[in-house]
Amino acid sequence: MSIWTRISEALAALAKGEPLAKVFELLTTPPERSVAFTIAVIALGAKIAKADGQVTRNEVRAFREVFHIPPEDEANAARLFNLARQDVAGFEEYARKIRTMFDGRENCPTCELLEGLFHIAVADGHFDEREDTFLSRVAEIFGLPRAEYEALRMRFVPDAPIDPYTVLGVPHDAPMPEIRRAWRTAVRESHPDRMIARGVPAEAIKLAERRMQDINRAWEAISNTAAARETA
Repeated sequence: MSIWTRISEALAALAKGEPLAKVFELLTTPPERSVAFTIAVIALGAKIAKADGQVTRNEVRAFREVFHIPPEDEANAARLFNLARQDVAGFEEYARKIRTMFDGRENCPTCELLEGLFHIAVADGHFDEREDTFLSRVAEIFGLPRAEYEALRMRFVPDAPIDPYTVLGVPHDAPMPEIRRAWRTAVRESHPDRMIARGVPAEAIKLAERRMQDINRAWEAISNTAAARETA
């Protein structure tokens, strides 16, 4: 049984008035990580697309870029997406349930999930206060440090000023050896093979490639600035 079929069954239970906890219970049998990540991106992704008032074609396309849905499963995925995008109500409950699913486990993929949500949010070419409030709240529920949220926001929001130190998660006065270690750690953690071993679904790998580019650009900017200072 595909994860989309299981999600469709859970959706049917939701439509019958089953409690949200019961619906999520249907989605926590193996492979629980893939199902949890999938249901979160569909439900929360649809709701972040609606957060600014209108779901655009570009946002739906962005969703498809994050998730490569098999043709035979598109109807089930579209059904869930269309139901969830009717309004933003309930997004906090979805976020809490996802946090509970992964609570206490190592390598919780909440940062990767937020990357997917950011990708959808900015697909229409702008990012407004309502979307920022939505994603900030999801990050808070997930327990993501504020600095990590700001780094994500910086990387995805159009025209946002980029601070390479924030991207790498180091202070501006950090010595170069420390910055180099942070860069190498970030590259290692974002490697596709390592992400697969951590249980991150294949759908998230494309976003990891973008993260790698941002990480390497940040390191290049800092190292070039340091080299210029030495030759000045």
